[in-house]
This record gives sequence, structure tokens and C-alpha cells, in this order.
Amino acid sequence: MKKSLILMLLILSAVYVKAQQGLAFPFQGGKQVMMNYFKGHITIPQELNKKAASGAVVFKFTADDKGAIKKVIVYYADDLTLVQPLIDAIKQSDRKWIIPDGEKLHDFLLPVTITYTAPAGGSVASAQKAAYNYAINRKPVISYDQVPLDMVTLLPAVVVSYELKTE
Repeated sequence: MKKSLILMLLILSAVYVKAQQGLAFPFQGGKQVMMNYFKGHITIPQELNKKAASGAVVFKFTADDKGAIKKVIVYYADDLTLVQPLIDAIKQSDRKWIIPDGEKLHDFLLPVTITYTAPAGGSVASAQKAAYNYAINRKPVISYDQVPLDMVTLLPAVVVSYELKTE
């Protein structure tokens, strides 16, 4: 009797136990589509190309239940000039985000790295000089206050590489 009672309780409790639900990737089409989207929509302005700009930026942005971008917060940037092209790309991704069921808003953390490829021909010395000048004159954006993350989804890092144009 005791064994059958324990068995019945286990069976009944199994009905109420829910298996962990696997979340779909939060960008419509999946990870590779998201990577291709950002690589295709982040355009490096000519002024940054001339400076041989490179670095990392970490954003937190909020999407609503329709996938619309509501706000963008910069947590860290190696240089302030890197931020605007990335914000433009995030804003263009409006309505492409999928948030978990039952949520009205969801936060995403997106790390982005921008690099350049050295020119195949031309002056390598001028590219090195531009990169050095950029590195010593950059103005980082750093969050010194507490950073509330709440329920945030960390997205895979996006790496954008552009071809450096030398004079």
C-alpha cells in the first residue's frame, strides 16, 4: 500500500512538472541570419575608415512583444565614434526580434567588435600610423554606475570587418 501511494504521488507530480522549454533564437531566421544582417547593415563611415577605427561596443536594447526596438543603452565602447553606426543598425532591425512568450518587453545584450583588414596594396605604414593615432586619441564610453541587467538575453558577439582604404 505504501509503495503504491508513493508511486501514485510520483505519477501525479510528474503531470505538474514541466520540462525546461527551449527558447527559439531571438532573431527571425536564427543566429546566422542575425550575423549576416549585422554584417550587411553596419556601414563604417568614411571618416572612421580614414582613422583606421576598431574596437568593441556592448549594447543593451529592449524589444517589445512585436519585436520593435524601444530603447538602446551603451554599456561600453572603445570609442564614441564607433557607437552611431551600430545604433543605426540596431534601429533598422526593428520588428525582427522574438521575445519569450508572456513578456511585453525583453532586454538583449549585444557585444560587437569592429576590425579592419589591412590593405593588400598601398602604404602599410600610413595604415599603421592611422591605427596608432586612433588608439591614442580614442574616447572610451564606460559605465561607472551600477548596471541593472534584470532578465537579459546575451546574444552571440558580432564581428564586423571592413577593408581599410589608404591614401
